Amino acid sequence: MKYLPFYEELLNCKDKDEVFKYLIGNLKESILLWNYFVNWDKVFENAGNVERYLNLLNSLIGKKDFDMEFESLVRQYPETITAIPVLLVRDGESSKRYRILVDYSKNKFVYEDFNFDGRGGLSQDEIKRILKFVKNTGLSRLFTENKIKNLVDYVIGVEAGLDSNGRKNRSGHAMENIVEFFVSSLCKKYGFNYLKEANSSLIKEKFGYDVPVDKSSRRYDFVINNKKTLVIVETNFYSGGGSKLKSTAGEYKTLQDHLRGSGYTFVWITDGLGWVKTQKPLRETFEHNDFLISLNMVEKGTLERIVAPV
Repeated sequence: MKYLPFYEELLNCKDKDEVFKYLIGNLKESILLWNYFVNWDKVFENAGNVERYLNLLNSLIGKKDFDMEFESLVRQYPETITAIPVLLVRDGESSKRYRILVDYSKNKFVYEDFNFDGRGGLSQDEIKRILKFVKNTGLSRLFTENKIKNLVDYVIGVEAGLDSNGRKNRSGHAMENIVEFFVSSLCKKYGFNYLKEANSSLIKEKFGYDVPVDKSSRRYDFVINNKKTLVIVETNFYSGGGSKLKSTAGEYKTLQDHLRGSGYTFVWITDGLGWVKTQKPLRETFEHNDFLISLNMVEKGTLERIVAPV
């Protein structure tokens, strides 16, 4: 690492060993933000997209002759079938077509296709097939066993529960969002410009610099133009350990070599208690790279000193 005077000034660390000890000793346990738990805008939007059809389907709840009532409703309002997949599953956006493996017991795979686009009228055969889907998936029990009173409320609950992938993404982006606050603040203070999630072509277009990439898909978390050179920043947070941390540390050693030859400044900002049990590869990268810092060190002003040296 580059040991610079500001480490002693800002962190009270007299050498690189003390800097690394400071880094490990001040790792954050959590960076959860308020929006981690549920993206309510998305939940309400997804439910709202089919609310009209859900309200029509509500009329089936508690009906004694479900099959007859279902067929009658779908015959009159065929567009209601577009809400059926939403009651069962959400894969990004609920699919409108499903191929179901209905039999494999005779050494032959037998499939049936089901279409829920709801366009135009439905034939009696198509209605029967939709009813078969509803009954065989068990969805009909939602209507016949009096467990719920309102499908809109049900879908809102399902959407909130299915937001687990969103939580993973929000957790992953939390580190970037936090670091961006500091990047944006210091750029505003010094009149610098920065890009977020920038690839080499965007950097060339906006800043006029040719930045090499070690892989074609490389998008740098932040690229700061401090009017002298580029400061390239990568970020991540690891709350738990594992082999991923070791490979990440190795990747950023390689990336440092890649960028150092072009004269650009590379800063790796990483944090999380996962590093406590994976200190060896982190220390190796710490020794090799020019700048490896934590959120606490950013908070203390190290990133500002790196980007805008006095």
